[in-house]
Amino acid sequence: MDSLVIDLAILVLAGFVGFAVISKVPNTLHTPLMSGTNAIHGIVVLGGLILMPEANGVLEQVLLVIAVAFGTINVVGGFLVTDRMLGMFKSKPEPAKTEAEAEADDAGGREDRS
Repeated sequence: MDSLVIDLAILVLAGFVGFAVISKVPNTLHTPLMSGTNAIHGIVVLGGLILMPEANGVLEQVLLVIAVAFGTINVVGGFLVTDRMLGMFKSKPEPAKTEAEAEADDAGGREDRS
């Protein structure tokens, strides 16, 4: 029972520390921070998959499946959000010209050459 109390205390303290750290991150660092978090969740997924054969009961197996599922959702969602955020910084393609605009440009270009 003592180890359970210690584990819960560590979980609660980690939650408080994580909230304190994340709340102080400026907006310009959210994309790199999310990419780093994706890497950490990838390690969580790998660890859950490695521990799967060593599970000693149905409860442990269910918890591992839930951990792997949530970690996978977090990794995929994080990469989608990161890609969308980085897409905001890409230059937009120029709109295609209509035939009338193209003809006007060609006619204007011929007049300038004379």
